[in-house]
Amino acid sequence: MNLKTKITLAFVTMLLLLLGVSAFTLFSLNRLDRTARNVLQDNFYSVELGQRMLRALDSVQTAPPVALASFREALTREAGNVTEAGEQVVVDSLTATLARYERGPQAATAARLRTLTYRMIDLNTQALTRKNEAANLAATRQQRYVLALLTFALLTSLLFVLSVPEAAVGGLRKLTASIENATNQDYSSSIPVESHDEFGTVARAFNRMLVQLQDYRTSTLAQLMAERNRAASIVNNLDEGLLLVDEHRRVLLVNPVAAELLGQPAAGLLGQPADELARHNDLFRELLRHLDTPAAQRPQEAAPVLTLARNGEEVYYRVAVNDVISFNEALDKMEFVGSILTLHNVSEFKKLDQAKSNFLATVSHELKTPLSSINFSLKLLQNGKVGSVNEEQQRILATIKQENQRLLKLVGELIDVSRLESGNIQLNFQPTQVHDIVQFAADTIQLQLQPKQLTLDIQVPAELPPVRADIEKTTWVLLNLLANGIRYSPEQGQLHIRAALAPGGQQVEVLVQDHGPGIAPQYQEKIFQRFVQIPDKTGYRGGSGLGLSIAREFIGSQGGQLWVESELGSGSTFRFTLPVAG
Repeated sequence: MNLKTKITLAFVTMLLLLLGVSAFTLFSLNRLDRTARNVLQDNFYSVELGQRMLRALDSVQTAPPVALASFREALTREAGNVTEAGEQVVVDSLTATLARYERGPQAATAARLRTLTYRMIDLNTQALTRKNEAANLAATRQQRYVLALLTFALLTSLLFVLSVPEAAVGGLRKLTASIENATNQDYSSSIPVESHDEFGTVARAFNRMLVQLQDYRTSTLAQLMAERNRAASIVNNLDEGLLLVDEHRRVLLVNPVAAELLGQPAAGLLGQPADELARHNDLFRELLRHLDTPAAQRPQEAAPVLTLARNGEEVYYRVAVNDVISFNEALDKMEFVGSILTLHNVSEFKKLDQAKSNFLATVSHELKTPLSSINFSLKLLQNGKVGSVNEEQQRILATIKQENQRLLKLVGELIDVSRLESGNIQLNFQPTQVHDIVQFAADTIQLQLQPKQLTLDIQVPAELPPVRADIEKTTWVLLNLLANGIRYSPEQGQLHIRAALAPGGQQVEVLVQDHGPGIAPQYQEKIFQRFVQIPDKTGYRGGSGLGLSIAREFIGSQGGQLWVESELGSGSTFRFTLPVAG
């Protein structure tokens, strides 16, 4: 809140208090006046009519017709001014008694009229006394209210009188002291920024000026130019593309490589808004997409690779985005000042990766045929169709067949890897129930549970919505996770399969949990990389290191995610999600 608003609010508050006190005082006076008028109108008038009725009774002996007429007139008016409890009964009795007296005047009847008249006067006199006391109490109470309101208004006014002037001059004192220090060439005495009002704005501007004065004092123009030329020379001679965007998304720096890739001169890019450039440049639009990705969601190990055309051939650049955080001495805190986008040429590495992929694909296809032939020959030997085989030979054949099966599995995984890398993997999407996939995988894995006497605990609600998935690939993923769980589970242990609707209701989450040794935090992401095997104290080195990598690719290509949650000594939980069919 700025100072002007504070002062305005103070005056408005005092004005409202003044109006409130005045309005309440007028209301109290008006209320007391209405009470007094009602007393005069109701009870005092009845007393006056009673006096007239008594005077009429006094003269009834000397002038009967006139006295009775006067008495009846006063009684009629009293009948129209009944205000107190029991007064109506007295008026009715007076009316009836007057009627009897007019039919036959008697002393007893006249005495009765006088008694009833006194009773009526007494009722209104008591009411006058009671209402007068109530009015006095009301006046005292209103007086207290007015006094309390005046006290509150006075205290509030004193508060504003003491605080508002201090707020107006306190900042000036700090500014005066800091200016005095700056006059003595002491630029370290900045003004504490304690508010967002006018003085806060002045303090921030003055602190920035002090920082600039300090910079100007500690560096010469020649040093600044030398540093600038050195930095410009380093940036311009980099073999990577480099762009610098400030916190307002304006381009501050573009080196020649980046300008060449963007197809525009550096002079035409400097100072331009990034959003404006992205409308007319596809590459800049792609770079801006990576820039807009939150830092927590940017890939840490495998940054995105862009395929660009340069000098008539395809080149590959890896995009990296780094936010620049600087310490603001004036505000004594870290501030975001911009982002650096780098384009690193990885064409040579990409060619090597493609050569590796081609080699794997070729070797895999070349090995699969002879391995299948060897496997068929081993079956013939084991069945004894080509001659008798003794027990030792059967054992050797079983060992050879087991190793041959491992080679066939490895070749199959290598073929899957090559298809994934080339983008030739074919997915057959169809709506399916998670329960069916889980049940098929559970039936398939039953034989592998027996050697360790493991049990499988399945909890998959039947009411889960169907998912859009490739049944074969998803079942392969689930079987791979179950096989890993069996491999690392202790004897007579238990494996768990759970499925539930993920938060948001757009995906179904499936988990496979074991009670094995667990996975250390530093390996929980690496196990999804190809050919990676983590150390195992039991001596088991696992398979090829491709299963989890392929599983993540299969799930990711179906629009889901695969990850692990684990602690050493507490087992592991592998989770994957699949989109709900819609």
